[in-house]
Amino acid sequence: MPELQLPQTDRLYLNGAWQTAGGDRSIEVVNPATATVIATVREASTADVNRAVDAAAAALPAWSATPARVRADYINAIAERILARKQELAALITAEMGMPAQFCLPVQVEGPAAGMASYADRAAGMETRSRAGTSLVLREPVGVCGFITPWNYPLHQIVGKCAPALAAGCTMVLKPSELTPLDAIVFAEIIAAVGLPAGVFNLVQGTGVPVGEALVAHPRVDMVSFTGSTRAGTRIAALAAPSVKRVCLELGGKSPYIITEDADFAAAIDFGVRQVMINSGQSCDALTRMLLPASRYEEGVALAREVTESLVVGDPTRADTDIGPVSSRAQQQRVQEYLRSGLTAGARLVCGGPDAVDGQPGGAFVRPTLFADVSNDMTIAREEIFGPVIAMIPYTDIDQAVALANDTPYGLSGGVWAADNDAAVAIARRLRAGQVYINGGDFNYEAPFGGYKQSGNGREWGDAGLEEFIEIKALQFAAGQDDNAAP
Repeated sequence: MPELQLPQTDRLYLNGAWQTAGGDRSIEVVNPATATVIATVREASTADVNRAVDAAAAALPAWSATPARVRADYINAIAERILARKQELAALITAEMGMPAQFCLPVQVEGPAAGMASYADRAAGMETRSRAGTSLVLREPVGVCGFITPWNYPLHQIVGKCAPALAAGCTMVLKPSELTPLDAIVFAEIIAAVGLPAGVFNLVQGTGVPVGEALVAHPRVDMVSFTGSTRAGTRIAALAAPSVKRVCLELGGKSPYIITEDADFAAAIDFGVRQVMINSGQSCDALTRMLLPASRYEEGVALAREVTESLVVGDPTRADTDIGPVSSRAQQQRVQEYLRSGLTAGARLVCGGPDAVDGQPGGAFVRPTLFADVSNDMTIAREEIFGPVIAMIPYTDIDQAVALANDTPYGLSGGVWAADNDAAVAIARRLRAGQVYINGGDFNYEAPFGGYKQSGNGREWGDAGLEEFIEIKALQFAAGQDDNAAP
């Protein structure tokens, strides 16, 4: 693991320049593996937020009129500089939120760099025109965007919002999570280094109240994109409503994973356990409800225990660590409360539990936990725990499995493992979820990502991710006029 390089943390990036934050409060950035303070970030003031939005609004006319090929060049340059600083960024993210180093580089940095680059070619789509009878239909940027990003995949979510917004010709103000502000500062340094025009990208730091709420409610912000909890998402939607701004929400999940009776159990369960545990269960699309056929239920429980107990929990900077800490002491306590509620409800503890992790007294570690004999009405089966916890639920037939899978207020993700892809797809089509992992499929930056029901609205990544940042304008010509004229 490379030595940690901390960026300068007492500043904001506004209107193309680094400026001192005007807030009265400093926010400590704590390494969750060691409980030590690694940096202190100065919070923005409401006046800083106003200045950031004003800068974005002033930059919008010129940036939206910038040729797509020029915007594409900037996007490619940003992606290249992310890769040039990938070791530094990976070390920062491991220190900020605890993802093990063996996963952090590919998942938290290299993947987002590829996602950024994927929007360079998509910028050209903004210059396409189409006919609708005597009308000419144009694509224009939605305008000034406010972005609020989470701590679990911090750079990934920054890129997932900024890349399509840049391609579309939007300008933006970013407020990252107060738990993981350091990689966002490096991202702003990259923006400055590539020479993005002043005001196109602005960075403010701080908590949801007051900084995030000031950004969401600002009347000159045309769109808000938020990733986080459903509770916070509903608050954001309410704050955005008076100005009728567009809102894109990527919220919580309690995703089901159906393993069929004829599936390769060893492969299916190995995938299911590791998919949840890779980020200590702190993934909104984690397949945390494992649905197993009653005829092979105990076989599945035993296999899941074997995989879970093989995982190494500990120092995330070590190359052999599979599971690091959760993001904070507060998150650790929250997850442990859920574990105790599972025991109280009568679920069978297969492994793990609320006790402290051996040899890790100082950090925010949680034992990777399997609960068996879970019913779908238990709290641990209904609420998003956001920790390394899997609820194993038996079913009698596929109809019941689908019913159990859909019996949730969420609809972000799901998984199916069956004897072949066709059989898995037939089940997946019945799930009320925005994406379904088929027989071990992986995350795809070219595909849309987003949820049904209380998992949010809108999509990120791929072509659909760009569409969120587009307004459609129709130019209506009188019959017989030249509707091919340039707008």
